[in-house]
Amino acid sequence: MKTILVIEDNPTNMKLACKLLRAAGYTTLEASEALEGIQLAITGQPDVILMDVELPGMDGLSATKLLKRDARTKDIPVVAVTAFAMEFDREKALAAGCSAYISKPYRIKDLYHAIDSLGDRPGSM
Repeated sequence: MKTILVIEDNPTNMKLACKLLRAAGYTTLEASEALEGIQLAITGQPDVILMDVELPGMDGLSATKLLKRDARTKDIPVVAVTAFAMEFDREKALAAGCSAYISKPYRIKDLYHAIDSLGDRPGSM
């Protein structure tokens, strides 16, 4: 069973994402800001991180760059999640180290596909 870390500052979006993930059999970890999410990624070692791009304080792309520079978290795939759906935004997310990109509002099929397309990371179950 995969564990998904959801880093999302909007309580409604957090609740929806976690509900959809749990319904599909995933275990979820939750953080409402980037620094909390980075720490949870280090301690919880999730299989995938859903990273909201627009977070208070440190944005999600900056947080992703930090995760990718840390030996403890560099292999964890990050899925950028944003309300912006422009091609340039997708390119910025991929350049920051994200493995996939989905837009809000969540489309169930896109959410599951993004996670399933990442496959198993080294060291995951």
